[in-house]
Amino acid sequence: MSHPAVSELLGRSNRLGADPRNTNYAGGNTSAKGAETDPVTGTPVDLVWVKGSGGDLGTLTEPGLAVLRLDRLRALAGVYPGIEREDEMVAAFDYCLHGRGGAVPSIDTAMHGLVEAPHVDHLHPDAGIALATAADGPALTKEIFGDRVLWVPWRRPGFQLGLDIAAVQRENPRAIGVILGGHGITAWGATSEECEARSREIIETAAAYLAGHGRAEPFGALVHAPLAERARRERAAVLFPIVRGLVSTDRPQVGHYTDSDVVLDFVGRERMPALAALGTSCPDHFLRTKVKPLVLDTAPDAPLEQVEARLRELHAAYRDDYRAYYERHATADSPAMRGADPAIVLVPGVGMFSVGADKQTARVAGEFYVNAINVMHGAESVSTYAPIDESEKFRIEYWALEEAKLRRKPKPKPLATRIALVTGGGSGIGRAIALRLAAEGACVVVADRDAGSAAAVAAEIGGPDVAVAVAADVTSEAAVAEAVARATLAFGGIDLVVNNAGLSVSKPLLETTEADWDLQHDVMAKGSFLVSRAAARVLIAQGMGGDIVYISSKNSLFAGPDNVAYGAAKADQAHQVRLLAAELGGHGIRVNGVNPDGVVRGSGIFAGGWGAQRAAVYGVPEEKLGEFYAQRTLLKREVLPEHVANAVFVLTGGELSHTTGLHVPVDAGVAAAFLR
Repeated sequence: MSHPAVSELLGRSNRLGADPRNTNYAGGNTSAKGAETDPVTGTPVDLVWVKGSGGDLGTLTEPGLAVLRLDRLRALAGVYPGIEREDEMVAAFDYCLHGRGGAVPSIDTAMHGLVEAPHVDHLHPDAGIALATAADGPALTKEIFGDRVLWVPWRRPGFQLGLDIAAVQRENPRAIGVILGGHGITAWGATSEECEARSREIIETAAAYLAGHGRAEPFGALVHAPLAERARRERAAVLFPIVRGLVSTDRPQVGHYTDSDVVLDFVGRERMPALAALGTSCPDHFLRTKVKPLVLDTAPDAPLEQVEARLRELHAAYRDDYRAYYERHATADSPAMRGADPAIVLVPGVGMFSVGADKQTARVAGEFYVNAINVMHGAESVSTYAPIDESEKFRIEYWALEEAKLRRKPKPKPLATRIALVTGGGSGIGRAIALRLAAEGACVVVADRDAGSAAAVAAEIGGPDVAVAVAADVTSEAAVAEAVARATLAFGGIDLVVNNAGLSVSKPLLETTEADWDLQHDVMAKGSFLVSRAAARVLIAQGMGGDIVYISSKNSLFAGPDNVAYGAAKADQAHQVRLLAAELGGHGIRVNGVNPDGVVRGSGIFAGGWGAQRAAVYGVPEEKLGEFYAQRTLLKREVLPEHVANAVFVLTGGELSHTTGLHVPVDAGVAAAFLR
């Protein structure tokens, strides 16, 4: 640590950020002030360390802090041009940085620098925002806290809000913090420990008051009880692809499903539609959730055809309403409308679907809306929920500073927003494909008969925001349906299917048993059919096109010895590619194949006995089989699982958008397997 104050600040930030009762993900900011020796002058210089733009308190580290000279930051008050031009002050922060300055300073930096206290916390606790959005917020704050916590009326975050809070702190020496109307809380202290204790005091006191004085059932009577868990999740798995397709009208989205008790209670209550229409209030909330959600108004057990038709009507109305909202408030300087689709969809009896540019964004949007539900519950229990005005929401949503933050985001990877299901993904070629698709930005569902292997690959890729594992026996219609449903609930749908599950038993015709034949055809021919059929239902419901890729084999074309069951099953797969390409093209679904050969190293099939069998057929030691295959090719190169994964990416990465029905050989050149 560069300074003891930094160590204290990070510890305090991590403790506060780890508890969702204190603040939401990436919400709020903390700071500490202290002196360091200026390396240029050799004299002490007063600094402020403050959480930088976009950081998260719970995981904050020193590189996430902006470091500014306190004298220069406070001197900005002398050149402040007034509220109409306060956005100019953000650029001025760059002239206050110490050295390289660390992270990008956030809009709340002024608050932390101008308040005359060594330590400052700004947080978004549900209990605090409940008071901040209550119609009687000022009176409630006075009743609950007296003169220890004061009310600051709503003001958009910025330099003027920092001046306002600094004035309250300066003029009220007994005060420990403030409730920021429509927004959150700010607390301060002489030490890091005192600041943290005061933040917790405000939060816990507000929560205790709501618990002790709030009326029961502020959302009204329960009019739609939740469906039983199994029925609820089955309905969600059917609805989510439809929802995802609709909310991806402007740009593709990834989804997250929430059916927590808080959500299920809210969506079933009498007053839910009216409260949801008021929208969220805290800037961090509605920037993630949009100003309000789409609310489905059909019964939980209504016929699916009726529900789908109503969803389409409501979605069209939502888009019209959002465009009208934009047009009511946009000025000549406003950024272009970013999209009219909802980010939150509430479904009585089923739960909540949230979407975003990636899984984490979708999940966090859902978490923020749960925060909003808690806020509405608290405000309605002691007063009336009164969020900030729509015009103020627009000023933040289409703020030039927010637009600049969005532009700083890195360019999406080629497969960003795409959801891939890879069968046989627990080892060998399937593992390599799963890893490559994830590296290119896809969310990956690793399906394998061996649940442990699938889980290991999913963990290797990362956490559940990027990969999940499902146990799947592709020979079972029920197991395949369950795997596809779990994929849909995990990410909102499916865009890319890789039929890779396979095995082989190498025997001459007269030694091939009926069981050998059935096993290989069940896994590869029937299994690919079952997976493609189940996935196609999702792809068609989404209406977003998609890809199905079969990992076939050069043996689908080449008549090798002692290989009738495997070769025939692979030929079946190869023709499925052509048949499905012809059938599904009208839905924008492309179906292609990859024909590998001689993938010995890293292959699950070869490790499972196939290698020894083929080595015996060709009369070479098993450990030399890869070299043998390489030498019989035109390129004299050994084929590895990664090479097959490369072909899958090329077929699905966007450059071959007009290609379907193709088989790509990945065999280093086997002339006998050339396509004719």
